[in-house]
Amino acid sequence: MSSTVTIYGAYGHTGRFIVTELIRRGWTPILSGRNESQLRRLARGYPGLAIRPATVDDPYALDRALAGSVAVINAAGPFGDTTPALVEAALRAGIHYLDVAAEVEVVAGTVAAYQDRAAAAGIVIAPALAFYGGLGDLLATAAMADLAAADEIHLAFALDSWIPTEGTRASGRASRARRNGKRLVYTDGELTLRDDPVPVTDWTFPAPFGKQTVVGDFTTADSVTIPRHLKTAALHTYMTAAPLGDLALPDRTPQPTDESGRSAQQFLVEVVIRSGDTQRRAIAAGRDIYAVSAPIAVEALSHITSGAHTGLLTAGQIAAPGNLLRALHPTHLDRLEINCN
Repeated sequence: MSSTVTIYGAYGHTGRFIVTELIRRGWTPILSGRNESQLRRLARGYPGLAIRPATVDDPYALDRALAGSVAVINAAGPFGDTTPALVEAALRAGIHYLDVAAEVEVVAGTVAAYQDRAAAAGIVIAPALAFYGGLGDLLATAAMADLAAADEIHLAFALDSWIPTEGTRASGRASRARRNGKRLVYTDGELTLRDDPVPVTDWTFPAPFGKQTVVGDFTTADSVTIPRHLKTAALHTYMTAAPLGDLALPDRTPQPTDESGRSAQQFLVEVVIRSGDTQRRAIAAGRDIYAVSAPIAVEALSHITSGAHTGLLTAGQIAAPGNLLRALHPTHLDRLEINCN
C-alpha cells in the first residue's frame, strides 16, 4: 500500500499540524493547495516533499495533485468552496477522502450526498475528523458502548480562550452568509434555522473549569456526526460563554508556546449520556483545538487505509472509538476518561 497522502491546504494553520503528524507517523505528504508561493515557502522546511498546487476550479490540476496518493486530507476552508471539488477528485482517483471541516451545513451536505457513491467506488469519505465533529463523536460513541439507544446525549465544550485562525474566520463568514445570519440548531432529529435568542445556562465541568456559564444549542459538526450513527431522542450541546467573545477580536491568531507549535489554549470536552436509569460519561482534555485535530485525522487515516470499510463514515464509525482515543493519550490528550462516574 502506498504511504503517500495529499494534504490540501497544507500551508494553513491546521494543515501544518497535519503535515507534521503525517511525517511523524511515517507517511509521505504531498503538499497541495491554492497558493503556490505559500506551498514553496512551506516546502523549504520539508526538503524532498513534492508540491502540487491546484485550484478547486481546475479538475486536471486536482487530479495531478492526488495522483499516486492513497488518500487526500482536505484542510482548506471555507469548506463549502473546497469539499465538493476534492470529494469528486477523490472519487475519480478511487482514493479515500478525509477533511477537518467544521462548517455544519457543509458536513451535513457531505453526509447526505456521498454514501452510495463512496461505497460504489470502494473508498471511505470521512468528514469532520477534527476537534469539532470528530472528538465529540468519538467520546459519545465510546460512552454509548453497548447501549442500543439513548434518551439524551449532552455534549459540553469548555475552552479557556478561542483565538481563531484566519481559516476559522473565513469559514465563519461563509457559514453565516449561507444562513442569512440565523443560527443552526439540531432539533427533533434535524438541523433547522432559528432566529430566537440563544439559550444560556450553567454547566459544571470537571476541574479545572468547574461551574461555567454556557451557551446552549451550540451547534457544531458533532450535531451531524453523532446522530449519523448513534440513536438518541435528543442531543444537547453547550459551549462556555466567555471564549466566544474572542472570536470577534480582530487581527489575532493563535500563538505557539512550545516546539510543536501548540498554543496555550486549554480545552475540555464532556459527554453525558442518559438512557433510563443508566448514565454514561466520557471526558477528554488537552491543549489547542487546532493542533489536536491533526492526530485525530491521521489516526483515523491509519484505520481507514488498513481496514475493509467503505462508504461515508464519521470518526466514531471508523474504528473502535476507545482504541482511537487511547492512541491520542497522553501525547495529544492530557486527560481521557470513558464511562467515568
